[in-house]
Amino acid sequence: MSNIDLTPLYRTVVGFDRLASMIDQASRLDGSQGYPPYNIERVDDNAFAIEIAVAGFTEDDLEIETKEGLLTVAGKRGENEDGEGRNYLHRGIAQRSFIRRYQL
Repeated sequence: MSNIDLTPLYRTVVGFDRLASMIDQASRLDGSQGYPPYNIERVDDNAFAIEIAVAGFTEDDLEIETKEGLLTVAGKRGENEDGEGRNYLHRGIAQRSFIRRYQL
């Protein structure tokens, strides 16, 4: 993804500073847009649910944090959990580390 300079946008959209800031932040947050896949569901007028497909990860492999209106979900596989001693014929479940961020 290339970096886009939104500075001219800030000067021309008076009163929409927050919107321009959110666009700028969203463009920098997530380098891996496709992994892991996720769903966002509206549960109620003011409630949402985020579901992330993290096959192959355990609860201990995941770190979930909310800070200043930003939800961060990070997954990191343990060093000794790479399938040592197993004889895979096909390994299609991605188990690479990831970080997903959502603006709340």
